[in-house]
Amino acid sequence: MKPSVREPSGARHWWSRLLDVVYPGVCHLCGEGLSHGGALCPPCAEELPGLERPFCETCGEQFEGEIDAVFKCPNCSDQKFFFEFARPALVRSAGTMTMVHDLKYARRLELAGALAELTERAFDDPRLAAVLDERWPLVPVPLHRARRRWRHFNQASEVALPLGRAVGLPVVEALKRIRPTVTQTRLSRSQRQKNLRGAFEVVRGFDPGPGVVLVDDVFTTGSTVNECARVLKKFGVQKVVVVTVMRG
Repeated sequence: MKPSVREPSGARHWWSRLLDVVYPGVCHLCGEGLSHGGALCPPCAEELPGLERPFCETCGEQFEGEIDAVFKCPNCSDQKFFFEFARPALVRSAGTMTMVHDLKYARRLELAGALAELTERAFDDPRLAAVLDERWPLVPVPLHRARRRWRHFNQASEVALPLGRAVGLPVVEALKRIRPTVTQTRLSRSQRQKNLRGAFEVVRGFDPGPGVVLVDDVFTTGSTVNECARVLKKFGVQKVVVVTVMRG
């Protein structure tokens, strides 16, 4: 069975705009009415803090002060990562956390488009130029079928689809989660790594190609995307980079 390939399509976009006409929206963060559709007013979208230098070139952790050279933060210096680098679009903030939380747990699917639009900022990073030129696929981090059945959707896929439309890249469901895992929220980095071992598998028929972009909502310790990258590299993918909405 080949992985499902979802090329960028405008169908969801136009359906969303139709719903905006029938049910005029309000900004999810400030409650002001919206005349242009979407989930955020321009001022709220602009106020959400994007990742700015200096930041760790490996995990995207932002630091205060002035650092002229390319650097790797102390948290990454003793870790083995199978991805080239992670590039969050936004830093942790109350507004971004509210939107991610409400998408995942309140099933506010209309927020996925707004989060994808914000995540598009990450592709201004020159390190992602080859990704766009060579049209690497966006690969959402998968949920186990039991978790997906409970939630009814995968938030990484919901963000990846409009993101793919925005940047002109296909979305490929190349990974599946074959083993359920306990929630990682309160686990240490080492516990997370052990929890995730053997949890992912590449979907049969996937063509590895030169590289893929793993897409997820939040990068915290990187344990989940690192395990996904390890599995993809073992399968034959040459390079894996990670793009997330937010740095946790």
